[in-house]
Amino acid sequence: MKLASLKGGRDGRLAVVSRDLTRAMLVPDIAPTLQAVMDDWEQTAPPLAARYQALNAGEVKSSFAFDPRDCTSPLPRAYQWADGSAYVTHVELVRRARGAEMPQSFWTDPLMYQGGSDSFIGPTDPILAADEAWGIDMEGEVAVVTDDVPYGCTAEEAGRHIRLAMLVNDVSLRNLIPAELAKGFGFFQSKPASAFSPVAVTLDELGQDWRDGRLHRPLEVAVNGEAFGAPDAGTDMVFNFPQLIAHVAKTRAMAAGTIVGSGTVSNRDRTAGSACIAERRMLEQIENGVASTPFLKFGDRVRIEMKDANGHSIFGAIDQHVRRI
Repeated sequence: MKLASLKGGRDGRLAVVSRDLTRAMLVPDIAPTLQAVMDDWEQTAPPLAARYQALNAGEVKSSFAFDPRDCTSPLPRAYQWADGSAYVTHVELVRRARGAEMPQSFWTDPLMYQGGSDSFIGPTDPILAADEAWGIDMEGEVAVVTDDVPYGCTAEEAGRHIRLAMLVNDVSLRNLIPAELAKGFGFFQSKPASAFSPVAVTLDELGQDWRDGRLHRPLEVAVNGEAFGAPDAGTDMVFNFPQLIAHVAKTRAMAAGTIVGSGTVSNRDRTAGSACIAERRMLEQIENGVASTPFLKFGDRVRIEMKDANGHSIFGAIDQHVRRI
């Protein structure tokens, strides 16, 4: 099934959305918010699935036209947002461009940071920044939402705790990152609020494209209407989602509604393009000795989307403009 949160209140209003993303219905009698669904998945998922089937069959009189502009993030705020860097070739490229060797441990121990989760932005809400000089960048990613994950959960056990998948624009302020990392305490100011796709979907909606804990579809990224890249999210993902979840759970339990991100989707074969500007700039630096692609400017438009094998949008599109705050 496909679930969205319509704007209204801090945690939005839960809506079931049709498979073709054209119709929606509110379901307050089942659960008021998506977080309420995650808190009680075993009880709420079956009636939601029944409504979803009725909506797809055209049997719901109270449905209305679905408009992504009415959406906030599926989880407008979350108890935890943990973002990995599962595409190690991307990390390797970034370090190579600045002449730094990559530790071998990066291939066996995931990189991960804990992002701000108190306030996400909707799929069509603007990317806000005070200064273009901060180096505004998009990062196209895939994310999953879990139910309650126990302390010490293994990768073998973690897969059954994944309930939903969605897309992410993990906005980065690239020119603020070096000074922050130099302090040895991780990201903070350089990682503002992220945006998520209009809908989150259950894994059965993905069919054979979801296998081995990965989503095997191209992630299409465009800037100002021009294709920027379409790397395949299942290719070159060194750590799958169960492994990322197990990494988080090694020293803590995870509350229902935790979001775990893949990191910037990236392929070793660069012909598919990139899902962030920084990667393209690193390739330019390596090939030409200078990075020429600019970071985002005020007024620029970013679109991130994933389509199924028949060309139909799975999650709806993240479609944002960059705006001065």
